[in-house]
Amino acid sequence: MNDPAPSPAPAPSRARVRAPELVGKGGWLNTGGQRLTLADLRGKCVVLDF
Repeated sequence: MNDPAPSPAPAPSRARVRAPELVGKGGWLNTGGQRLTLADLRGKCVVLDF
């Protein structure tokens, strides 16, 4: 008996995560005093050290 090939499994959907803006008294380090938003960082590799 010739069974048709099984169809591939659907790709897993990516959960969309909404992160809050990072705010605080200290501000950002090594930014020359520039205030950054998450929109400014979108698509960039960012390392945060708390």
